[in-house]
Amino acid sequence: MTHLKLGVEVVSAHDLMAKDGHGLSDTYVELHFDGQKFRTTTKEKDLNPVWNETFFFNVSDPNILSNLTLEAYVYNYNKSNNSKSFLGKVRLTGTSFVPYSDAVVLHYPLEKKSFLSRVKGELGLKVFVIDDPSIKASNPLPAMESTLHTGSHAIPSQAPAKEKAESRRTFHHLPNQNPAQPQQYNIPTMSNQPSFDYGVQAMKSEPQAPKLVHMNPGRSSQPADYSLKETSPHLGGGRVVGGRVIRADRPSSTYDLVEQIRYLFVRVVKARDLPHKDMTGSLDPFVEVKLGNYKGITKHYEKKQNPEWNEVFAFAGDNIQSSFLEVVVKDKDMLKDDFVGRLQFDLNEIPKRVPPDSPLAPEWYRLENKSGEKKKGGELMLAVWYGTQADEAFPDAWHSDAFSSTEGSSAFSSHIRSKVYHSPRLWYVRVNVIEAQDLVVSEKSRFPDAYVKIHIGGQSLKTKPVPARGLNAIWNEEFMLVAAEPFEDDLIFSIEDRVGPNKDENIGKVVIPLNSVERRADNRPVKSRWCNIEKSMSAAVDGDHGKKDKFHSRLHVCVCLDGGYHVLDEPTHYSSDLRPTVKQLWKPSIGVLELGILNAEGLHPMKTRDSKGTSDTYCVAKYGNKWVRTRTISNSLSPKYNEQYTWEVFDPATVLTVGVFDNSQIGGSSGNKDMKIGKVRIRISTLETGRVYTHSYPLLVLHNSGVKKMGEIHLAIRFSSTSLMNMMFIYSRPVLPKMHYVRPLSVMQQDWLRHQAVTIVAARLSRAEPPLKKEIVDYMSDANSHLFSMRRSKANFFRLMSVFSGLLSVGRWFGDVCMWKNPITTVLVHVLFVMLVCFPELILPTVFLYMFVIGIWNFRYRPRYPPHMDTRVSYADAVHPDELDEEFDSFPTSRSADIVRARYDRLRIVAGKIQTVVGDVASQLERVQALLSWRDPRATFIYMIFCFMAAIVLYVTPFQVLTLLAGFYFLRHPKFRHRMPSFPINYFRRLPARTDSML
Repeated sequence: MTHLKLGVEVVSAHDLMAKDGHGLSDTYVELHFDGQKFRTTTKEKDLNPVWNETFFFNVSDPNILSNLTLEAYVYNYNKSNNSKSFLGKVRLTGTSFVPYSDAVVLHYPLEKKSFLSRVKGELGLKVFVIDDPSIKASNPLPAMESTLHTGSHAIPSQAPAKEKAESRRTFHHLPNQNPAQPQQYNIPTMSNQPSFDYGVQAMKSEPQAPKLVHMNPGRSSQPADYSLKETSPHLGGGRVVGGRVIRADRPSSTYDLVEQIRYLFVRVVKARDLPHKDMTGSLDPFVEVKLGNYKGITKHYEKKQNPEWNEVFAFAGDNIQSSFLEVVVKDKDMLKDDFVGRLQFDLNEIPKRVPPDSPLAPEWYRLENKSGEKKKGGELMLAVWYGTQADEAFPDAWHSDAFSSTEGSSAFSSHIRSKVYHSPRLWYVRVNVIEAQDLVVSEKSRFPDAYVKIHIGGQSLKTKPVPARGLNAIWNEEFMLVAAEPFEDDLIFSIEDRVGPNKDENIGKVVIPLNSVERRADNRPVKSRWCNIEKSMSAAVDGDHGKKDKFHSRLHVCVCLDGGYHVLDEPTHYSSDLRPTVKQLWKPSIGVLELGILNAEGLHPMKTRDSKGTSDTYCVAKYGNKWVRTRTISNSLSPKYNEQYTWEVFDPATVLTVGVFDNSQIGGSSGNKDMKIGKVRIRISTLETGRVYTHSYPLLVLHNSGVKKMGEIHLAIRFSSTSLMNMMFIYSRPVLPKMHYVRPLSVMQQDWLRHQAVTIVAARLSRAEPPLKKEIVDYMSDANSHLFSMRRSKANFFRLMSVFSGLLSVGRWFGDVCMWKNPITTVLVHVLFVMLVCFPELILPTVFLYMFVIGIWNFRYRPRYPPHMDTRVSYADAVHPDELDEEFDSFPTSRSADIVRARYDRLRIVAGKIQTVVGDVASQLERVQALLSWRDPRATFIYMIFCFMAAIVLYVTPFQVLTLLAGFYFLRHPKFRHRMPSFPINYFRRLPARTDSML
C-alpha cells in the first residue's frame, strides 16, 4: 500500500473579479485531483483573500502521477440563492510536482473556463508530494455538494452558508515544519519520465572495421591539421555514413553511439571455510585474478576465515592472451604471499551475457591445491561471464586497460573509474541590511561609526560605514551571495565599529541558518526580521534560545533565497543550463542529447615512464548540472574509451563541453594537478535533429609559446527532439528566467557571483570519489574568461569587423555604381531605383523576398559539421609571444617591474587610439547638436534659412520627385563630380564642438 500523497497549501488570491454587485466577492477555492475534491473556507467581501489552508490528496497509483492534473477553481459564493459564480481556475500537470523540501509558494494567473469568461487576478499555491504514513488524507466533500451548480440552481440546506463552509474546512499541520530541520521524503520515479542521471556505456558485437576519414570542406582558413575531420566508424547501431546509420543485420541497441569492446568479467564475491595457517592460526586472505600477463588483486582482510570482497574485474578482449582464467586465493605475508587455493576456467566454456538479461548468479567453487586436488581447502563464490560496456558491472569494475603495468589493485581503481557527478543546486541569497538599534560600544563617550560584514562560507561583503545617529545606524543596502544545497554554511552578520584608520572593533554577531530562510520564486515582498546581536559566535548560533529578558542590540535585515534566477556558473554565451533554481518553474524537456566518447589519437605525451613518453588520460563532459567522467586509460597515446552518456535538453541555446585530461594519480604524486590536454564545445542549436555526428575534433591548447595541437578526440553526437513544435516555441521565449529581467543583476554582480558559484561547485565536486579537481572545474567552466587578454581583445575586434564586412562590401559596391565602373550595372540600378520610387509599396516586400532567396541559396552551403575551436577566429595564430605571456600571467602580476611597465605603456598606446576614436565620434554628434544651439550664430542662421526654404520646397514638390532627383544626384556620372568636398560637408565640418572646452 502506498503512502504517497499530494499536498496543496492554498495561500492567498490577489485582485479577483467583483461579483456581488457591491464591488466585492465571497470567495473560496475548490481543489480537484485524482477523483477527489476539497474546498477551503469562504472569505466574505474580500478581493484579496488569505486562506493558508493545507489539503492532502491520496495518490491512487504513483506510477501515473505525472499524467494526473490538479485543478483549483476560485468561486464566488452567493448567499441569496446558494449558488456559485466562476472567478478563474489554475491547472497544474503532474510533471510540476516536487518534494516538500523543494516546494515554494507560486502565484499563478487565473485562467478562463471558456472563451467568453471574464477573469483576472492570481492564486497563490504551494504544491508538493510527500510520502509519510503519519499524514492522513483530508476529509472528502459530502455527497450533497455535487448538487451545487453555477448559476441560480440552489442547494437544499438548513444551516447557514458560513457554518457549512467552516465545517468543510480541513487543515493539517505538516510534521517537522521547523525550516531548520527539513524532513526528507521519498518520491517514486515516474514511469513515463525517463531518467537520464546515469552514464551508460554500451556497444554491439561486431568486429571493428577501419574508419573512413575525409576532410570536411569547411570554410575555415586555419591549417588543415587544426580542422575538423568527419569519420565513418562502425558503431553499435551500424556503420555511420554522412550522419546516417546503416543498420547491421542484427537487432540494434539503445546505446548505439560507441564501438563494441568485449570484456571478460569476473565477480569475486566471498570465501568460506578457508584453512588456517599452521603456526599462527590466522589468515589474511586476498584473491588474484590472472589472465595471461594481466593480474587483478582484491583487498586483503586480516585474520578472517570467511572474507567478503564483492569486487569485479574486467579484462578487455584485446588483452586476452591465454585460453584459461586462473583465480588464486593467497594469504598476505610480510615476506612472501602463501598459496591457499585456486580455480581454473576454460575461456571457451564461459557464458555470454547481454543486457537486459539479469545479472549472472555467482556460484560456490571448491578450491584446488597445487596438485589439482579438491580437498578441505575452502570454497570461493564467484561469477564469470563475457559482456560489453552495456553491463551494469562495467563502471565499478577494475579494468585491465587502466593500469600502466600488467598488475593492479582494485583498491586503487576508485581513482580511475568512470563516474557521473551532479552539481549542487545553487541559490542566490538576497540580503538587505536595513538598520541596527541600541548599538553598544566600548567607548561610551562617542557614537559608533558602524558597518556590517556579511559572510557565507568563503564569501564576504560589507556595507558602507555609517555614522550612527545616537546608538542607531541605518544602511538599507542590498547584497547578493551564492549558497548550495544542502546548506552547510550559515549566514553570518558581523557588526563592526571603525574606531580609527585600519582599526575596527567588533560589536557583535548574528547567525541565521539558511534552512530557516524564506524561499521565493518571483519578486513578491519578503518579511523582514529583527535579530539579537550577540557578543560571541556560540551565543549567536544559539540565537533566541538564551535568556528572553536579557537586553540585546538588534539588527534589522531582510533575507530570502531567490529561486527565480538561474545561478550563472558559466559564461552566458556558452552556458549549458538556463533553468531557474526552483524546480516548479522548469519547463518539460524538448529532447535528448546522446554523446559517445569513442577514442583519442595522437595525444601529446604528458609524462615519462620507462624512458618513454606516455599519458594516462580520461575525458570529462559537462552539460547542465550533470558531469561525466570516463575511466582512465593508462600508458596510451591512443586510448579507446567507448562510453556513452545521455542528457535531457531543455533549451537548444546551450553548449556541451568535453575535455581531455591527464590523471596525476598514476605515475605522479597525489598533490599534482591533472594537466589539461584540450577541450571541445558543441552548441546544441547547430545540430540537426536525429543526425549522428561522428567527427574527430582537434584538441587545441594555448600555451606561453603559442597554440599547440595536443591530439584529436573522436566523438559521436546525436540530438533527438521529442516535439518539433515545443522546440520551435522555445525560440520565442526569453533566454534567462523571468527574474533576470524583473530585477536584473549588474555586470559586476554577475561576474562576482559567477566566480563564487564556480568555487562552490569545485569544492563540492572535489569531495566526490574519485574527485573532480578544482583545475578541471575551472577549465571546463572557463572561470578566467573575464580576465584581460590583448589577444582576445584583438580577436573580438576582428570579429566585429567581420560582421560589418558585408556592409562595407555593399558600400564599396555602391561606390563603384556611383562612379560608373560598370555602366550596365549602374543603368540597371537606375531602373530599379525608379521602379521602387514609383511603387514604394514594393520596397519592404522586395527586401524580405531578397533575404528569403539568399537563405534558400545558402541552404546548399550550410555547415555539415558542428562548430569547433578556430585558431584564426581566436587570433591565436598571429599573436605576439609577450601578449601570450601577459595572458598567462597570474592576477595580480608576478612579472618584473620592467615588463609590467612595458605592458602598461603598450596598453596606454592602445587606449589612446580608442580614446581618439571615441572623441571623434563625440565631436561629430556635438556638431549635430550645434545646428540649432546658436553656439555659432552664423552657422545656425544659415541652417535656419535652409530649413525654411526646404520646408517650402518639400511642401510644393511631390516626395517621389524629390527622391528621384536625390537618387540621380548621388548616381551622377563622374564627369559631373568634383574632387573637392561638397557644400554640406564643408558646412558640417565648420560647426563647433566641445573639444575646445576640454583641458
